[in-house]
Amino acid sequence: MEEKKKAGTTEKRLLLACVLFTAAGVLMVCARQIPGFAEWYSVHIYKKLTGLIGRATGLVPFSIVEFGLYLLLAVIPISGLWMLVKAVRSENGGMRALKWASGLFLTASVLMFLYTVNCGINYQRESFSQKAGILADQYTAEELKEVCVWLTGEVNGRAAQVERNIDGEMVLGTDQEQPDAGGILETPVNAAVHAMETLAGKYPDMEGYYPRPKPVCVSEILSYQGLSGVYSPFTVEANYNADMPDYHLPFTLCHELSHLRGFMQEEEANFIAFLACSGSERVDFQYSGYLLAWSYSMSALRRTSAEDWQEVRTELDEIVETDLRVNARFWDAYDGKVAEVSDKVNDTYLKANGQNDGVHSYGKMVDLLIAYTKR
Repeated sequence: MEEKKKAGTTEKRLLLACVLFTAAGVLMVCARQIPGFAEWYSVHIYKKLTGLIGRATGLVPFSIVEFGLYLLLAVIPISGLWMLVKAVRSENGGMRALKWASGLFLTASVLMFLYTVNCGINYQRESFSQKAGILADQYTAEELKEVCVWLTGEVNGRAAQVERNIDGEMVLGTDQEQPDAGGILETPVNAAVHAMETLAGKYPDMEGYYPRPKPVCVSEILSYQGLSGVYSPFTVEANYNADMPDYHLPFTLCHELSHLRGFMQEEEANFIAFLACSGSERVDFQYSGYLLAWSYSMSALRRTSAEDWQEVRTELDEIVETDLRVNARFWDAYDGKVAEVSDKVNDTYLKANGQNDGVHSYGKMVDLLIAYTKR
């Protein structure tokens, strides 16, 4: 009787796993092959899912996906070892092994299904830039230089207005007054949500529920991977690296939150983060948005014209140089094999999802930035 029960449990697990894998596959085929399906799904289904799941996981103050990862890393090898011990000691070792494997297969199928419905389909939707009428096009070296000069001025104009520590590094205030909310104090994390909600007033496609981003408790994991943040489709959470320099934080928070609106392309998430930060009432958010946009744009200018890059680079305020040096030291300390492997994995992942430029997609936000300034 017990053997039949175990066999029945195994069969149910395998059946459910196959159903979920099949459903994920069918949905991805529909997204890739049926025009308009991904856009319809993102607007009518995904937005509701983020509201439902995001509100539920948002009740927990820590990153659920982070602790879920630790749990999986502990449970899988321990349960596997326990299964081997029990299998060796019993006559029905094969059945025990199959039951364990079916549980592993079911776990993988659940994760695949969640990834598909909360992320994968959205890669095939209409882009934010298309919907907003900001279409990237060919631009001249002179136009790129003009944008860099403009961004340099915006950064310099805010460099002395942000809060700084004794070493001159920009720091985010614990809380600041929110001008249009009756003097309510808000943390930087809440400010990011407010910035995205404000952006939705100008771009309706950004409307929807935004859960508060969560720090990764062991942020060194992200640092060693060279990551400032990550969106979890399994739990609909925006997670961020709490150890990185403060000026990176507002831009990163808004970048990850943009994925919750179904815009998965990295250059678009960067561009949306720029729009949200530059449109925020908080000067530290504006500074973050303009400085990150400046960094990407100056990198593009350096590849185009070293002479023009040097000319613009000398105009940057010395106060800003402190932030750039701190940022360089921080990431250099974690540079190594782990970061290299992570970069290659991320590059492969992005290309597999239609971003042909891979990790270079992040810098493609410059194309959108120039198109935006030319409107």
